[in-house]
Amino acid sequence: MVEQRQQRPVQPVHNSEVYLLRQMCPAFPARPPLSPPSPITPDEDDFCGENIETLTLTQPAIAVCDEKLAIEKRLSNALHVLSTETAALQNLTALYSSDRYARDGFNRAVEAIARGQKDVDAYGQSSGKLVVIGVGKSGHIAKKLVATFNSLTIRAVFLHPTEALHGDLGLIGRNDTLLVITFSGKTPELLTLLPHLDKSLPLILLTSHTRPETCELIRHRPDTILLPAPIHEPETKSFGVSAPTTSTTVALTVGDALAIVVSQELHHSVASVFAKNHPGGAIGAALQNPSKTVRQLAIALDSIPVLAGDISNPTGADVLRAGYASPSGWVRIKAGVQEGIISPTRIKRLSSADLSKPLSELETWLVVSNRNDFVPVAADSTVHKAAEWVEGMREAVGDGRYEDDAVVSVMEKGECIGLMEVVRLLEEE
Repeated sequence: MVEQRQQRPVQPVHNSEVYLLRQMCPAFPARPPLSPPSPITPDEDDFCGENIETLTLTQPAIAVCDEKLAIEKRLSNALHVLSTETAALQNLTALYSSDRYARDGFNRAVEAIARGQKDVDAYGQSSGKLVVIGVGKSGHIAKKLVATFNSLTIRAVFLHPTEALHGDLGLIGRNDTLLVITFSGKTPELLTLLPHLDKSLPLILLTSHTRPETCELIRHRPDTILLPAPIHEPETKSFGVSAPTTSTTVALTVGDALAIVVSQELHHSVASVFAKNHPGGAIGAALQNPSKTVRQLAIALDSIPVLAGDISNPTGADVLRAGYASPSGWVRIKAGVQEGIISPTRIKRLSSADLSKPLSELETWLVVSNRNDFVPVAADSTVHKAAEWVEGMREAVGDGRYEDDAVVSVMEKGECIGLMEVVRLLEEE
């Protein structure tokens, strides 16, 4: 009996709502130790040595954040303008690369302006000029282009359409070319002036229109030369305002292209013409270098490689290879009693058909073998003086001896010490 009671499991004793598990319950955990006392809160005056208000986000801190945001927004807006105008110029380049109307208009404009500038009066001066007409922002673009044309010795004047109707039409001569600038193609002042312009004079229109049938001014004068200067999107879409920005940029760019190309048509050396017309300011100081001598530009005669002597019958291809192998681009010919010089410009003129031809068939225009054909210049002559002399001789003689590919012989004590091309001399001047 005793053993049976010992084997009986101990039952919990119910006492109200508490079960006493006695031996069956694990021991309660020990009471945790008391937490250490909290540190004494310092007085307000002792807190970090300063008032608590200084650690909060104050008005000056907010102002700094606002200023940084304003700067970022400002720069972002500026970059948007720059990228938009860049896109407009890329669009313009693509237009003149492929569009028939744009390419034809530009060529006709160049021919018209150049033809007017080539007309000379009894004193040998150009009797024709370019009259550039515009109002508003287009008028300012017109004035800038007039300055550029004149600096490149392309005679040009500005004509305000309103002033033209009050007496300034007298500026226009019988050999002049007219360049009208209007983005819309329907500026009222220009439409009012149009009937009073001589219809026999070439009229070029620099405008946003890319087709003549969409332009009101051209409808009134169908023989107008269209010079497109469109923008890829309206300025109100780009910037939220219709102020002329992108439109004036593209108009100015087309005008600059026109000025440079016409100058290249009229002058052998655009650089020398500009230097002569612009002696003042930082640009003039940079262009004028009276101390530079011809000796400094010359290619030393003994540094020019000789076409390989083991080539019994050299061809155009041999000359071309020798020219590209030469550091200066010059080549000397020594074959028996034959001796001569071939300049870089002449080598570049070799065509595919010339490469297989023997040198004997090419030497009449390729090789300068007669020293009398050289243009002798003293080694210590300044570049400016030498270029002036060559320009004068070119106008006086006019037989091709002083053309761009002519060879300048740099002389010292009666001996040739170096060579250069006329075009190189004029470019440096």
